[in-house]
Amino acid sequence: MTSPLEAAGGECVAVESPVDASVSGMCRVVRVGGEMDYESAPFFRARLLAEIAQDERRVVLDLSAMAFCDSAGLNVLAEIWREAHVTGVVVVLACVAPSLRRMLSITGLSDVLPAYATVAEAEAAGGRS
Repeated sequence: MTSPLEAAGGECVAVESPVDASVSGMCRVVRVGGEMDYESAPFFRARLLAEIAQDERRVVLDLSAMAFCDSAGLNVLAEIWREAHVTGVVVVLACVAPSLRRMLSITGLSDVLPAYATVAEAEAAGGRS
């Protein structure tokens, strides 16, 4: 998967969407891929905010294709949770890499953004997050 932003003649342009959403039952499943870092954070912030603004009351962020997440990416996840919380949308994570799981735990975000081993488990958890 390519980076969401790639230099082309000195400009940043979207090359391939590292965010893909679908509806599964009562959930919106949003597959997030690529690298969520300082450079790509604005792209991910805008794209994920648009996804949680849809009609579904529960959003599963499938992070199985995420290659890297730094503190800027972690901040994006916190912002997504805050906005979702305000609007009554439940956001949960699935397929979280051990390094990100550790960052979520250290920062306390794991208390508000529960992580499940698989998308199926996240979907099955329903409103129990």
